[in-house]
Amino acid sequence: MSSHESDQINSEKPTASAAEIKTAAVPVTHAPKDGVKEKAVRNAELFAAIKEANINPWSKTSFHLYYAIFIAFCCACANGYDGSLMTSIIAMEPFQEKFQTGGSTGSRVSVIFSLYTVGAMVGAPFAAVIADWYGRRKAMFAGSIIIIVGMIIISTASAFAQLVVGRFVLGVGISVMTVAAPSYSIEVAPPHWRGRCTGLYNCGWFGGSIPAALVTFGTNYMGNDYSWRVPMILQAFACVIVLTSVFFIPESPRWLMANGREDEAIAFLVKYHGNGDPNSRLVRLEVEEFREGIRQDGIDKTWWDYRPFLMSHSGRWRLAQVLMISIFGQFSGNGLGYFNTVIFKGIGVDSVPQQLGYNILNQALSCVCAVSAASLTDRLPRRKVLVIGTFMCAVALATNSGLSAVLDKQRRENNGNFDLSYGQGALASYFIFNAIFSLTYSPLQGVIPSEALETTTRAKGLALSGFIVNAVGFINQFAGPIALDENNLGYKYIYVFVGWDVFESIVWYLFCVESQGRTLEQLEWVYNQPNPVKASLKVDKVILAEDGRVAEKIVA
Repeated sequence: MSSHESDQINSEKPTASAAEIKTAAVPVTHAPKDGVKEKAVRNAELFAAIKEANINPWSKTSFHLYYAIFIAFCCACANGYDGSLMTSIIAMEPFQEKFQTGGSTGSRVSVIFSLYTVGAMVGAPFAAVIADWYGRRKAMFAGSIIIIVGMIIISTASAFAQLVVGRFVLGVGISVMTVAAPSYSIEVAPPHWRGRCTGLYNCGWFGGSIPAALVTFGTNYMGNDYSWRVPMILQAFACVIVLTSVFFIPESPRWLMANGREDEAIAFLVKYHGNGDPNSRLVRLEVEEFREGIRQDGIDKTWWDYRPFLMSHSGRWRLAQVLMISIFGQFSGNGLGYFNTVIFKGIGVDSVPQQLGYNILNQALSCVCAVSAASLTDRLPRRKVLVIGTFMCAVALATNSGLSAVLDKQRRENNGNFDLSYGQGALASYFIFNAIFSLTYSPLQGVIPSEALETTTRAKGLALSGFIVNAVGFINQFAGPIALDENNLGYKYIYVFVGWDVFESIVWYLFCVESQGRTLEQLEWVYNQPNPVKASLKVDKVILAEDGRVAEKIVA
């Protein structure tokens, strides 16, 4: 944008008060006429603004916004690449011989996996500082640099100590990227694209995990150290894209507003949310909500201050949403995905190429489900999806563990032989679990914590989420290889997640605050109510004109 265009936009920026936008914009009626078309919506003002929004999804400006969100998506790809990378590499004989892991399970494998999450936990508080003080773009840039350094360390490793140090550095880098990227994607998206943009961001996990599964499947045939070194080198590919592109995308308008750069924030909204029209109803609504809801002296200016999460009613409820999605999103049985090759072996898939092939198929199926769910995120209620989906995860895992128990009994009684149909059933139920989990959690793991947090607490809250996610990941990755060892719990380890998923489903029903259909700023009202869950389910009724626009808001 030229300086002349910027000055013109700034001179035309909306000056209407918040009251004018929120009341006069939607006329009020107490008694709707007979025969008029009514609709229940969560936010009448936002619904009216969206109906009149003139964002052209095929314009050059919109494509630039898509590109900006794609760069955030690449940050999730870097994280997903590691998740699929190591489950394949630990099954490779050259890797096992080089680092004396003693197979695909055991304590040394636990250390390799868990040092990544320890690094992410250590890096989380610093990630929040970088994102709050220097902006979302610079934080993504810094995370890319750190990951590239970690890649160099692990890909050149010849000793176990060097490998685990590299894993630690990678974890620090990924924590910086995964605090900044979801903040960025949710803050730049128009309100009615928010769920899809942030949901698709989190699907970036598969944008990394599938290529990693494919690469390791191919390099496994090399039969030497390059079979695992090459995939590790390619771990930096997504980071190179971020590194070279991040300063060609706009900064978050909410971060700009929170740091006293209001003119730049308004210019962003006019350009990307209003098709260049400063009088767009959507732009006017956003600007006034920004001014009302974003503080320039918030806790984002004080790196150590996490008190609002505990000292206020709103903060405690927001923190509860972050804790639930962070813990449940990692401990619903999906942590078993780090050990797919071990699980496949346990249900009768003994060939390493077969194990890697099934890993690719599992990643592809999960990706299709996750992207499908993300495309519907702006229309589906979060609460119902989480309650029903989590319970179905428990059912799928119960089926898998039951069939695995039969397999184990047959092996012990028949000198290692078993009925193939039971193995196929166990494999199918495990794939079904991953499909259900991807439909339920994959989009919402990015959406729920980002929506639950306000602008000045978002980076800190996501850093806290990252710390919790990686703490639970540490338990998964350290305990998993040991618990899944056939000399320990083996398949019985899955029973833990069956009971836990039932518990999660109940907790979601009781405490999940519905955020679909509201602006990020309007959620402040929801969280300040005595019962935010009940308040979040409140709807407005509006009368629609013949052209589909909102004519009036019905007040009971």
